[in-house]
Amino acid sequence: MTVDEAARVPDVVADEAARVPVVIVGAGPVGVTAALLLARRGVRSVVLERHQDIYPLPRAVASDDEIHRILQAAGVGEEFSAISRPAGGLRLLDARHRVMAEFRRSRHGHHGYPQSSMFDQPELERVLRDALARRPECELRGGVEVTGVGPDTAGPVRVTYRDDTGEHELWAEAVLGCDGAGSLTREAIGGVWEDLHFEERWSVIDAETTGPVRCWEGVDQVCDPERPGTFMRVNETRYRWEFRLRDGQETIRELIAPWLPPSYDGDFEVVRETQYTFKARVAERWSSGRVFLLGDAAHLTPPFIGQGLCSGLRDAYNLTWKLARVLRQGADERLLETYESERRPHARWVVRLAVVMGWAMTGGQDGAAALRRKVLSAACRVPGLTELAGRDLSPPLTAGPLVRRGARRGLAGTHCPQPWVSVGGRRVRLDDALGDSFAVLTATEPGPSLTALAHGLGVHAVTVTELGDDGTLAAWLRAGRADAVLLRPDRVVMDIVPAGGRDFTSTAAWASLLHSTRSPAPSEQTAPKSLSRSTTR
Repeated sequence: MTVDEAARVPDVVADEAARVPVVIVGAGPVGVTAALLLARRGVRSVVLERHQDIYPLPRAVASDDEIHRILQAAGVGEEFSAISRPAGGLRLLDARHRVMAEFRRSRHGHHGYPQSSMFDQPELERVLRDALARRPECELRGGVEVTGVGPDTAGPVRVTYRDDTGEHELWAEAVLGCDGAGSLTREAIGGVWEDLHFEERWSVIDAETTGPVRCWEGVDQVCDPERPGTFMRVNETRYRWEFRLRDGQETIRELIAPWLPPSYDGDFEVVRETQYTFKARVAERWSSGRVFLLGDAAHLTPPFIGQGLCSGLRDAYNLTWKLARVLRQGADERLLETYESERRPHARWVVRLAVVMGWAMTGGQDGAAALRRKVLSAACRVPGLTELAGRDLSPPLTAGPLVRRGARRGLAGTHCPQPWVSVGGRRVRLDDALGDSFAVLTATEPGPSLTALAHGLGVHAVTVTELGDDGTLAAWLRAGRADAVLLRPDRVVMDIVPAGGRDFTSTAAWASLLHSTRSPAPSEQTAPKSLSRSTTR
C-alpha cells in the first residue's frame, strides 16, 4: 500500500469536520447549479472556488428552454426569467447583410419556457450564488486553490487545497470537477481530449450603448468567408459581436460599423474585448470511481449554436439525481456509470453539430467555401427545412439501462413536455407539481401492476386528466403511442407502456440499479398534499 493509498483509509482521518458527502471544484454556473440540485435532494456539498467573487465580465449569453427548466429544478427558474430576454431565433446573412434564411424560435417551447433566451452571465452567477447562500446544505469556500484530487481507489476521495491560512484537506464521497478547460480534476483521473478538429481564433466584443443599433430580437450570423461574424442583442443596452480573426488590424469601430448609423458618435462603451480560440473537444473519459467531470472540464464546443453552457448544465442535472440516489437511498453503484454513457455521446453530438454549423455558416477558409455557400443557400430554400432546423437542438438520449427503447424510438429518451397544470386550485408548472423524483403519468386509470411499480419507486401513478393541463400531456402520449410513461427525475422518459399494453417494457433492466437497501431519510420530502396521487422521492 502506498502512502497516498494509506492516507485514504477512513480510519486515518481524525477530523470528522473534513468529511463531506460531495466536494465540487469550481463555482461557475455548472458547479453552483450542481450544488443546488444536490441540496434539494438533501445532499450536502462544499464548493471550492479560486475567486472570492463572481467574475464580473460577460461570457455565456444564450440558453434554451431545457436549461431554463433545469434552473427551475435548481430553484431559480423565476429569478432567471427576470434577468433573461426571449430571443427570436437565428438569421443567416450574406456578406452584404442580406437575409438568406431565418430560423424562428418559439416563446413557449417544449419545456415551458422560450426556446431561446439571452442573458448576462454575471447576472446569472449572482442569482445562483444568492440561492446557494440560502441553502444550509451548501458551503462555498472562495479564494482557495485546489492542489490535488485523490486517485481512484476504494474509500473517500481526498481533495487538498490551500488558502491564506495554509494547506487543508477534505474527504468526500464524491468529487465533481467543474473546473473548466484547464481542469485539474481531469488531469487527476487521467483524462485526455478527443480532438474533433475545429480550431479558430475569434475576437469577441461586448459593448454598451443606447444608440440606434440595427438589430432584430435574435442572433445574426454573417456567412462571409472573408469576414464571418456573429451579432446579438443581449439586453436593452448590451450587444455582442464576434468576428473570426484575419491578418491585418481593424478597429472595433470598423468591425461594427455595419450595425451603427454612419459616423455615429454617441455613447458607446466597450465592456470587454478579448480573443478566443474556439475548439471542439470531448474528454475521452468523464469519470474514475466517484470523481466526475462536468462542463468545460468534459467538453469544449464552438459557440455557433449557443450550447456551451447548456451542455454543462445538462451534465449537472443528469448526474446529481443519480448521485443523490446512491448517497441517500443506497442505489446500486452502477447507476453512476450511466452518467458518462448517457452524457458523453449526447455532448459529442452537440459539439459536432456546432462544428458543422460553424463551417456552414462561416463558409470556412478552404477552396470548398464557395460550394458550401451555394449548398447552404439552396438548402435554406427547401420548404419546411427552416422550421425543422428551428426545433430543439438537444437530441434524445440513446438506449441504455435507463432508457428502454424498443424497435420504435418513440418517447423513450426524450423529455416530457412541461405545461401549466392545476393543483389544489393553484396554477403551477408540471415539474413543481410532480416533485423531484420519479413520476408515472398515465392516460387512463392505472392498473394494479402500474400502481405496484409506482409504489416501489415511492411515487403514485398520476392520470393526466387530474393534472388539469390544456391537453398537452394527453396529446403527447397519443402522438407517442403510449398509455403511460415512467419519467426519471430529470424528466427524461425512461420507459413506456405502449398503447393497448399493460406494463412497462422491461423493468428488470433498470430496477436493480434503483434498488434501495434502506428506508428514505427523514429529509426526503413528499410532494404537495393537494396532488393526492403524486409524491416525490
